[in-house]
Amino acid sequence: MSRKANFYAGPSTLPLQVLEQLRDSIVDFDHNGLSLLETSHRSPMYDSVHTDAKALVRELLSVPEEFSILFLGGGATLQFSMVPLNLLTRDNHCDFIVSGSWANKALSDARKIGNANVLFDGETSGYSTLPTDICCTPGAAYLHITSNETIDGIQWQSLPDSGGVPIVADMSSDIMSRPIDFDNVGIIYAGAQKNLGPAGVTAIIIKDEVLDRCAEGLTAYLSYRVHAEKDSLYNTPPVFSIYALGLVLRWIKECGGLSAISQRNDKKASRIYHAIDSSNGFYTGRAERHVRSNMNVAFSLQSEALEQEFLSTAQKLGMLGLRGHRSVGGCRASLYNALPLEWADNLASFMTDFAGKKGY
Repeated sequence: MSRKANFYAGPSTLPLQVLEQLRDSIVDFDHNGLSLLETSHRSPMYDSVHTDAKALVRELLSVPEEFSILFLGGGATLQFSMVPLNLLTRDNHCDFIVSGSWANKALSDARKIGNANVLFDGETSGYSTLPTDICCTPGAAYLHITSNETIDGIQWQSLPDSGGVPIVADMSSDIMSRPIDFDNVGIIYAGAQKNLGPAGVTAIIIKDEVLDRCAEGLTAYLSYRVHAEKDSLYNTPPVFSIYALGLVLRWIKECGGLSAISQRNDKKASRIYHAIDSSNGFYTGRAERHVRSNMNVAFSLQSEALEQEFLSTAQKLGMLGLRGHRSVGGCRASLYNALPLEWADNLASFMTDFAGKKGY
């Protein structure tokens, strides 16, 4: 089979060897005589899958022992509600950096539950930049950030200094793409469908100190305490998605871990940004250079007609998913971990050739 170049923002491309492993094991998992899709989540057959996936998250990210690792359903969108339900009370508040559409959605849900202050709102800049300094408000329960905004292609190059306020980071689109400093982290949550695996499971990394502060009396599925106490097995977890996540993490480890993956991601992004920067204005990037995302390169051409021609030509060449988000238009190349360097090179070459044919 000839694989097409998948630049979709999510669900996104998966490592070919992982897809082949999933294919080969879907009917008879590990010679057990049945599929993982049909075994009990409390069986020994699944137990090793669950345990190994958690161990790989901890190993690859160097997660400190004072953090618990959970696997839940509902995507990051459920976390928009779970975080404030667990951490906001009538007597406290949280702070937000509104860096784009996803941060805005998280803020909207948080405000339905408690008080949320906006320290920075990037709307005035068209969500093209991030703050350089942060000063959290006194008594803030947490600072919420979105580490990578997929729509506008901006990314925190490292987690900010929160002055000791626990950071809650939605890292759905750049988790496992680089090492993380856990010094100020309270919670990290990430939907799997960008860098971790197929849609269906969300990874949550929560500091035990924060876990101890979580509200009592919540309904069971909305309580971090319940899931932590039951090792994410309070209800039936997304078994097959967790298995796939484990395979992806094993692939990352075989690639050399996060240091090697980060270097490869730098190379892929630099090829595309070079094509933009050397185009004499034919292409325009959405994000300011110092906050450009390595995961999502958002750009536009000089007219909508040119963009349509660019997109249709790219599709004929087997490059899919380059249309920008419907809310902003333009183009976007998503360069998640599993996207081969060759695909990024091919896209960069096509961009340069396309601009050249238009006289640039």
